[in-house]
Formats: sequence, C-alpha cells, structure tokens
Amino acid sequence: MAITIEKLSDAAGAAISGLDLTNPLSSEDTDALTKAWHDHMVLLLRGQELTEDEQERFCRVFGEIAGLKSTKSDSKFLFVTNKEDPKLATAVQLGEMMFHYDQAYSEHPCKASTLYSIEVPDVGGNTCFANCCAVYDQLNDDWKERLENKTALNYFNYDTNPSLRPDEVDPNAPQFSHPVIRTHPVTGRKSIYVNRLMSIRINEVDREESDEILDYLFDLIESPQNVYEHVWQAHDLVLWDNRCTAHARKHYDPEKRRLLRRMTILDENPVA
Repeated sequence: MAITIEKLSDAAGAAISGLDLTNPLSSEDTDALTKAWHDHMVLLLRGQELTEDEQERFCRVFGEIAGLKSTKSDSKFLFVTNKEDPKLATAVQLGEMMFHYDQAYSEHPCKASTLYSIEVPDVGGNTCFANCCAVYDQLNDDWKERLENKTALNYFNYDTNPSLRPDEVDPNAPQFSHPVIRTHPVTGRKSIYVNRLMSIRINEVDREESDEILDYLFDLIESPQNVYEHVWQAHDLVLWDNRCTAHARKHYDPEKRRLLRRMTILDENPVA
C-alpha cells in the first residue's frame, strides 16, 4: 500500500496513511516520510498501536535518540501525564502549557519530538503547533534587520510552575541563549526561535525594547493563521520539527487522565 500524504492545515502538518509502524519501514517509505516532514514540519500517523520499541524504531528514521535531560532517570521515554505513575518516568503537568520549543533552555535542544497518545480526555488537551518559518516570512524588512544578530535568553525551571511563564528567574535553573533567527540546516528556511514560555529577554537591548520585541513575536507565533491545532485520539503518533515549530497544550479537565509517551531525537547540528 502506497503512502498517502494529506495536508492538515495551511499553517503546518500532514497526515500520513498507508503505513503500519509495527513493521520495519522500507527505504522508500523512510525517504517519503523524511521529505514530508521537511515539507510540512508536523506529521500525524493515526491508529498505530505501538510498543516503546516500535516508537523508537520510527524515531530512528530521523536521527539518534536524545534521551532525557534528567539525572533521575536513564529512560529514553518521558510519559507526559496528569496522573503520576511510580513505575514510569513522568512529567506531571495539569491544564494548559504555553508555546515553547522543547529544551530551548539547553545548549543542544533536540531536533525533533514525538508524542504517542495512550489515553486522552474526550474534550480538551489539544496540542497546537506554530509554523515559525511562516512567522519569519511575515516580518517586514525592518523587523528582519532589527532581529539580525540578536540572541534571546531561554529559561526553564522544573521546580516551579513548568507550564506558565515565570515571574522570576532563578540563576541556578537551566538556561541558555540562542539566536532569535534560526536557519534550518536542511531546508535553508529561516524561522523565529523564541517562545512565550521560555524566552525571557533579548540580550542586546534594554528591558523595555526586549519586552516590545518579544511581545510582538509571541503574538505573531500564536496567531491562528500560523497554528495547526491537533485534536488527539488514542493511538496517534505525532512527530514535529523542534527547530522551526513551537508547540503548546490547551486546557483540559485535570480529573480526566491524559497519558502520552514522548521520545526526542538528537540534533546533530548546533542551533547557530
């Protein structure tokens, strides 16, 4: 059965059908997947009942496994959930989560992330993906020139509220500065590499100008024209390019279980 690629939105995303990920993929399949990923940034494969090993095999099409940035677990997987399970490496998170790039606070953020849905609420908990290449393309020349050679401090503290922008910055918590404009190493497209959750300030300007720049970029990133909103079903596998798409989680009833298995893919290229 041939692979079918169906565009999910004008912003980003493609649904892939015609593949059974419980079986190894052919070289033709992996080539088609890789091209679709570069073209659409977010891939969705529905109805895939996958083991951890099968999810890992899929991820290795796109690169080496990044593992967790945690001293508490050597697991390759992180289970994103609202109900802690002592047998699993979990990130217990309730409700909404602001737009962010995975691991933007570290020197080497992952290239890509996958989420596999095991259990999802009947309403809410959708994941939104922002096309940050489109955001760059929508800037006028003055804004592009203004952002050239600027860097942003990205910060994340697991020990406070990890879903919302912090009011204060702990100097000992994970943080790293990256260029505001990022160039994709494969497609050559430029994107805006800041996000509301983690990008705290523009380093080269004063606070007032930094806030002006970031607020403008955050609003553009989160504009509906630039966002694909994914409504989860059980056994969805979603892969996104973490170099050029920011993502966010919408609110859901915390009494209803939400359990997704996350695996990230190592970036062999530096951000700059």
